[in-house]
Amino acid sequence: MSSFDHGGLMHDINEGLAVLRGGQPDTLKAFHQLSRSAMAQGALSACNKELIALAIGISQHCSACIAFHVKALIRLGCSREQFEEMLGVCAYMGGGPSLMYAAEAVKAWESLAPQPA
Repeated sequence: MSSFDHGGLMHDINEGLAVLRGGQPDTLKAFHQLSRSAMAQGALSACNKELIALAIGISQHCSACIAFHVKALIRLGCSREQFEEMLGVCAYMGGGPSLMYAAEAVKAWESLAPQPA
């Protein structure tokens, strides 16, 4: 499998979003507020919500979603075991295509997680 630059992808997406924020500030502000509200800790933990978001990103074949949600999971302290268990559910529910994007998510985790000293 070739190496995919998830950090570079996030940078490129953020540049595009900055342009959209300039041209569509109300829309992007509303989307940001929706994101904050939906992902806020409640009956489900923030980590569980990010696992759900990543699973949907995988099922929708969205590389940018994979990068951003993997990064959020790492920041939230998600364990590798929780992450991999969710990937198993993705493969079960989404078949071969989801399994391929689950493998991409593993590569994203490995490239975005802090490396041991």
